[in-house]
Amino acid sequence: MAVVNNWMSWEGGFDLVALTQAGLPMPNVIVHVARMVHTPVGSAPAGMILIPNAQGAPEVMGFVSPDTKIASYFGPKIFAGTPFEQAPVLQGTIDIATSLPSSVSATVKVAGITVVATISGLGALTSDVRPPAAMPSFSQMVLEAIATGASLTKNGQNVPLIIPPVGISGGPAAVWSATGIYTR
Repeated sequence: MAVVNNWMSWEGGFDLVALTQAGLPMPNVIVHVARMVHTPVGSAPAGMILIPNAQGAPEVMGFVSPDTKIASYFGPKIFAGTPFEQAPVLQGTIDIATSLPSSVSATVKVAGITVVATISGLGALTSDVRPPAAMPSFSQMVLEAIATGASLTKNGQNVPLIIPPVGISGGPAAVWSATGIYTR
């Protein structure tokens, strides 16, 4: 039995990791949010976002929630030892809309931009357990449905997407996660 020092769980998780153009060394789009996230410091809609500007540099990046106390928990407690440990904390809103079993959308309003991401072509809901790795450095237990399609708009403008085979969590890059838990 492992001792758990830090944890988070969620309901209504949306995970999209993508590239906006071929040849990039790593994904430059992340919409990793949930309808409700539970932590030892409280519960609120929350997650992580990375959206590039037209030149590919981040326009907005960080942990987002309407409750900055929840967003502040993620870097040092869940993503410690990763490039995301020092990510900024952003106040914003998250809305998850489900049209199961066909699609799920996440609308994130933060730092003056509105991002609407949709995943579609959802497969069957499956259970997975992933051990810690260099990235991510936490254990995962998830219920998720892999998506075969995705789209994203930023302030109403389409953003081109290339979906890699693996996302930042070590699993698929586009999934609907009904529920799950990360532990360290």
